[in-house]
Amino acid sequence: MWHTVQPRWLLDHDLAETERLQRERIRREVADFRGLVDTWDAINEVVIMPVFTAEDNGITRLARANGRFHAIRLAFEEARATNPDVTLLINDFDLSTAYECLIEGLLEAGVRIDAIGLQTHMHQGYRGEDEVLGIVDRFARYGLPLHFTETSLVSGQLMPPEIVDLNDYVVDSWPSTPDGEARQADELVRHYRSLVSHPAVAAITYWGITDRDAWLGAPIGLVRADGTPKPSCTALHELIKNEWWLPPTQVRTDEAGRVRVRGFLGDYTVQRPGRPDAAATFNLTGPEPANLSLRLI
Repeated sequence: MWHTVQPRWLLDHDLAETERLQRERIRREVADFRGLVDTWDAINEVVIMPVFTAEDNGITRLARANGRFHAIRLAFEEARATNPDVTLLINDFDLSTAYECLIEGLLEAGVRIDAIGLQTHMHQGYRGEDEVLGIVDRFARYGLPLHFTETSLVSGQLMPPEIVDLNDYVVDSWPSTPDGEARQADELVRHYRSLVSHPAVAAITYWGITDRDAWLGAPIGLVRADGTPKPSCTALHELIKNEWWLPPTQVRTDEAGRVRVRGFLGDYTVQRPGRPDAAATFNLTGPEPANLSLRLI
């Protein structure tokens, strides 16, 4: 549920009909994509939703009349009722105390939020590790997984710092530059490395693979408009595949048959050398130490 992209014909309906249509649409999408898409931003940018003035739309009218909580409950309850196994996020670009207060109120009211979405479009320059991890710490205190849902860094001229609403910056051309591409590669690796270091961060979504038709026309892609990779694409691939995603590793147990391993969360396979039939799997599901027993026969 989002107020910015809405059909104009929704304005032809009263509030009751607008809500009915919105509930129906949520049920339809969650049901049709069940098993393929099971993680959703249940509602997007709700801090500004009831006070949004850029253009009239049916969802802002609904949120203004009934309040933010009603809109949020509507989205979460319809989605979860349609797919009980769904993972639902609240998501926002406003990372101020207004968002914190909203989340606190929702949790106190018993609204079940599976994860908190944080947008970090950095068209005006990289915020730096200290600022970003400070944001992470503020929202980690709610004990919910944090998803960096919209991350972007430009590889060209930076947007002027006096711009408040990024949508207000309009240029005829916003090219990627060699210096900007080198800066983007460095900052992207630093950004990913700092986020992955924090146990509360569960997901990072980069906002735009290509510069072609990128948001606001900004050169934020990992590849240029012609499809050629930027240094950021190579650097991120190197970080994930060659540093974090380790190749198969041989380890030897001690006299008690134990071995200590440390790795990223996810699925692992253990196999005896030369014995493809002697294998077992295990899963690391959280940051806490775990004792697992595996039998290879």
